[in-house]
Amino acid sequence: MPHKYILAVDQGTTSSRAIVFDHAGQSASIARKEFTQSYPQPGWVEHDPIEIWSTQSAVIAEAIARADLTPSDIAAVGIANQRETTVVWDRNTGKPIHPAIVWQDRRTADQCRQMKAAGLEEVFRKKTGLLLDPYFSGTKLRWILDNVTGARTRAENGELLFGTVDTWLVWKLTAGKVHVTDPTNASRTLLYNIHALEWDSELLSHLDIPLAMLPEVKPSSHVSGYVNPSLLPGQIPIAGIAGDQHAALFGQACFAPGMAKNTYGTGCFLLMNTGETPAVSKNNLLSTIAWQIGDTTEYALEGSVFIGGAVVQWLRDELQIVRSAEECSELAATVPDSAGVFLVPAFSGLGAPHWDPYARGAAFGLTRGTNRAHLCRAALEAIAFQSGDLIHAMEKDAGIPLKELRVDGGACRSEPLMQFQADLLQSPVIRPDCIETTALGAAYLAGLAVGYWKSKDEIAANWKESKRFKPARPVEEMDKLQTAWQEAVTRSKEWIPGNAGGPPASCS
Repeated sequence: MPHKYILAVDQGTTSSRAIVFDHAGQSASIARKEFTQSYPQPGWVEHDPIEIWSTQSAVIAEAIARADLTPSDIAAVGIANQRETTVVWDRNTGKPIHPAIVWQDRRTADQCRQMKAAGLEEVFRKKTGLLLDPYFSGTKLRWILDNVTGARTRAENGELLFGTVDTWLVWKLTAGKVHVTDPTNASRTLLYNIHALEWDSELLSHLDIPLAMLPEVKPSSHVSGYVNPSLLPGQIPIAGIAGDQHAALFGQACFAPGMAKNTYGTGCFLLMNTGETPAVSKNNLLSTIAWQIGDTTEYALEGSVFIGGAVVQWLRDELQIVRSAEECSELAATVPDSAGVFLVPAFSGLGAPHWDPYARGAAFGLTRGTNRAHLCRAALEAIAFQSGDLIHAMEKDAGIPLKELRVDGGACRSEPLMQFQADLLQSPVIRPDCIETTALGAAYLAGLAVGYWKSKDEIAANWKESKRFKPARPVEEMDKLQTAWQEAVTRSKEWIPGNAGGPPASCS
């Protein structure tokens, strides 16, 4: 079987990708298509599930063709997906009843606030490892049932299905034969008990969600179904499923407790392996399932930044001051620092460790001499500052300082960003040879299930370091910048007080 290949489906927030990997963990081909981002109201973010599928199915065919392969060369398919994004569709027609509500969407902030006021957060946290925040799928699903005409009645009658994007893709890949998810995605819904490893009736009751809507939960490395022959002939097994950040942790070979990675994608996501026991955070991080292989479930601590690389997209698409992420990085490298500019990209509120859905983006320290190079540098530094906040919280929870940080995701290609991250952490930042670790992790999980790789040790032997960024600026200098950053974050918080929908009274 090693002469064959693994096809990884990497369905992200802004693009659908497919990558073909060989036995050494090297990519033989890659195909990518962006799709539409919709913002129907401030704080709302939606995708078209049909467009997600059309772009994903197109890149699957393109990746196989680019590698000059046929479907018979594919040993298995692995899926990594944007997490928490919520899709509801008709069981019989397969048609979505509403646009997908994206993980960044904040429309359920008031619902979460009301549930907290009712004293429910501790119940959810103990069972799911999560906080009550609009980030997660459960309140998004509740919103659809409450706001789409007839949806609740149809759901209670068993006519509607719910899924995160992995579930939607498996449904489409199998032509509606398989309705399934894995524990990593289930653990992000506010509906799954990560200790009992099952959908939780009490949580479903609090959110008023019918159990019949939910997919079956299968291990992350497991043959869940087969690709419909009309798409890819040959009974190709779908053998790996994981939320993108869990897949990246696996792809970085962070198999031992204490190993950590940070993915610099649309958002930034820091995960640390905590072994077979879920860790309880005292610093507003999340406990989550890292993966499940066979009967063994491993856990992780996680911190999430909602706007990471997306701040560069904002500079490109909305402000139009750069034409590409590469140009942003090149401009940032032309200035020694941000000239005192701090950009807090709280466009969708703040994630860990702040958890403020009412924060909004802000720029501080602007002067007449501020130019676009300074804004580019401030944007990249904001990504590093936010990641640093997560890492400091994780160090407190773990009780040990970070020795090194493994990094991946598109934004880790930025040399100024990676160097600033190392300076800020005062720890080495290590970029691997293959930074497509999200897709690679999905491939590894699928390959393990079909015997393409025999063990995690065989997988770990594939991991290779590409570049190591060492701290180059004194800790005293970085501490001053960190203090200024925290002040900027504080000033951006609670910009929208409660559900008033406007700026603080002092600013009106």
